[in-house]
Amino acid sequence: MTDRSSESPPSPPPAPPGWTDTRGPLAPDAHTPLTRFLGGSPANVAMRLFFVSLIVGALFMWLDIRPADVLRGLTDLFNRISRLGFDAIREVINYVLVGAAVVVPIWLVLRLLNMRGK
Repeated sequence: MTDRSSESPPSPPPAPPGWTDTRGPLAPDAHTPLTRFLGGSPANVAMRLFFVSLIVGALFMWLDIRPADVLRGLTDLFNRISRLGFDAIREVINYVLVGAAVVVPIWLVLRLLNMRGK
């Protein structure tokens, strides 16, 4: 009979590659101006944009909003602004305020969620 109290506990098996925590410091070449501007590597940003575009596109198609409708709406917006003259400034401010009523709270929530994770 062997004395198990003198034996050290077995060490856990090494984690497979890619399963370790990758949130450590980035490699020195990862701090290029392009990666700082994009918020990650170009390939990762492209993939994220692809999937977000897919989801938003599916939502718009479900709501029966087609790309031609969006382009036509933008064209109409610029035509109306050019016809309004000095009232165009007020119209643009109204658009900005309406958009900000949606965008700013979403941005704030996302920033708060990002702060919580750090």
